[in-house]
Amino acid sequence: MFHKTLVLAALLVFACSSSFAQGPAKLRDEQPAMPVDEIIRKFADKEKEFKDARAQYVYQQDIQVQSLNANDRVTGEWRQVWEVGFDTRGRRIEKVLKAPMDTLKDFSMSPQDLQDLREIQPFVLTSDDIVKYDVKYLGKELVDEIDCFVFEVIPRKIEKDQRYFQGHIWVDDKDLQIVKTYGKAVPDLKGNVFPRFETYREQIDGKYWFPTYTRALDTLRFDTYSARIREVIKYEKYKKFEADVKLTFGDAVDEGRTTDKPAAPADKKAPALDPKYKQPPTKQK
Repeated sequence: MFHKTLVLAALLVFACSSSFAQGPAKLRDEQPAMPVDEIIRKFADKEKEFKDARAQYVYQQDIQVQSLNANDRVTGEWRQVWEVGFDTRGRRIEKVLKAPMDTLKDFSMSPQDLQDLREIQPFVLTSDDIVKYDVKYLGKELVDEIDCFVFEVIPRKIEKDQRYFQGHIWVDDKDLQIVKTYGKAVPDLKGNVFPRFETYREQIDGKYWFPTYTRALDTLRFDTYSARIREVIKYEKYKKFEADVKLTFGDAVDEGRTTDKPAAPADKKAPALDPKYKQPPTKQK
């Protein structure tokens, strides 16, 4: 995911690679009652509805990227907090609220990393975009108390300067909405590789599932060395705004505020940073 940094300490090659996340682990070989193509069409349509609904919200995206040593001790950090909204055409607008000094070791952030933070890790697979992917049904798996259809998602074609998701998605078998994704951004580039990540969603408005938590713990393998990375992204403070609310966003770092409109109901909390406290997605009652 990150540019390699040619520093002496980076010549250390880590012998093992591990990740806290994983793909489907307890798949059940069950065929759904409705045709698979119909499930794919329905969840893609709902993803488009969700994308349109999300454009009516502002939220904060708190991003923490850490470089680690061989013992997974933190050696440096890149962190930013963005306030994100959308204009009347659905275009993303963001304001940087916090941006401490970058102290990452062994790798650095690239333009592709920032694009992935905006588009790939909170992955949305709409009916407009699904033609870009081969989507294969794998079976069913229980995520907490939610029974899910599991699909493998692979880009059909890699276009120049475009970013894609490759991995697995979990679709609630009742709501037919994506509740979890696991995979990575592709393609890897020369001197610029990307980690595997896992994203959970939660019901924010009682209808749609919004991304709330992304985490990666992986080894980036460059040509001459490897580097450990940990990444945590929290999508917080979702607030629905009305059409007559004027949103002010910019690219300067300051203590900007969101609209004073009341927040939509949000009874669920994102999983804790410590994996042992992480709670899979649950529905609002």
